[in-house]
Amino acid sequence: MRADRLVSLVLLLRRHGRMSATALARELEVSTRTVLRDVEALSAAGVPVYAERGRHGGFALLPGFRTELTGLTHDEALALLVAGSRRGAQAFGLGSALASAMLKVVDALPESYRDTAAGAAERLLIDPQTDLLSRRLVAEEVPDAVVSEVLRAVFAGRRLRIHYAAVGQTPKWRTVDPIGLVTVRDQGYLLATRSGADRTYRLSRVLAAEELAEPAQRPERVDLDRAWRERGTRFRTGGDAQVTVLVRVDPARREELVGTALAVLSEETDPDGRLRLEVTFQDPRHAEWALWRFATDAEALAPRWLRDCLRDRAVAIATRYGTPF
Repeated sequence: MRADRLVSLVLLLRRHGRMSATALARELEVSTRTVLRDVEALSAAGVPVYAERGRHGGFALLPGFRTELTGLTHDEALALLVAGSRRGAQAFGLGSALASAMLKVVDALPESYRDTAAGAAERLLIDPQTDLLSRRLVAEEVPDAVVSEVLRAVFAGRRLRIHYAAVGQTPKWRTVDPIGLVTVRDQGYLLATRSGADRTYRLSRVLAAEELAEPAQRPERVDLDRAWRERGTRFRTGGDAQVTVLVRVDPARREELVGTALAVLSEETDPDGRLRLEVTFQDPRHAEWALWRFATDAEALAPRWLRDCLRDRAVAIATRYGTPF
C-alpha cells in the first residue's frame, strides 16, 4: 500500500510541478505528517524531491526527472482516460486505485502527447451524476471491508460467506460460490451460485463478508455478459405478482413505456399508426402507476381490472377539479 502511495506522490509532483504538503495529503487521502514521512523516504531512496519554503512553496522534483513508466501510445492512453472517467469503479471500492492508475497513464505518455491526451479526456463526460432533468443519480455506498472481502474471494476463486439483508427479510448468513461482479448504473451486484442454484446479490445489501479457505464450485470460464442477460430475463419474466398488460400507445412515447415496463412480450402496429404492445409490470400497483403517467397517450386494453382502476382514478380527479374553488 505504501509503495503505491509513494509512486502516486511522485506522479502528482510530475503532473503539477510543485505541491504543498496539504495539497498532497488531500490528493492521497492521508495526513500531512504521512506526506512528510513519504517525502523523506523518497529522498532516502534517491528520488530528487526537494522542498521550497515560502508562501508559494511546497515540494517539487528536480527538472528532468522521469519515472520508468513508458509504452502507451496517445490513443491507448486516451481510451484508458475515458474509461477511467466512468464511475463504475466506485461500486467496487476501486476509486482510489483508479485515480492512481490514471496518474500513471498520463505520466506514461511521451511528453508531446501528454497535454493533448489529458485535454481530450477533459472534453468527454461519461455518466454524469445528473441527467438533463436534473435528476440526481445516487451511487450506492458499500463498506470498504465488504468490497475487499468480496473482491478477494472472486479473484482467488474461493467460497464467500455473506451476511445479506434481502428486501423484507431478516439479514441472514449465506455461503455462496462467487462467479463475478457486475456494475449497472453505479449499483454493484455479485453473481454467484448457492447449493448449485444461480443467485444474484446486491452489494449494498451485503452487511458483512468473509472469504473462506475452500475453493469455490464454479465453471472454469464464465461469460459474465451472457450470465447477466439470462438472469435479467428470468427476473423480468418470473414471479407470481407480475402482471401482463395489453396497451395501445402513441409511437412518440414508446421508448418511455418500454423503459417503464419489465419486458415486452409482443408488438404490432394498428391501422391508425398506434402501437399495440403486450408488456409485463412488476405488480398491479406498478402497472396502474405506469399507465396513469401516459394520460391519453396510452390506453390499457386488458386486463379489465386495470381499465377499471384507471377509469376510477380519472373520475376522482375530474370530480375534485370540477368543484369550484
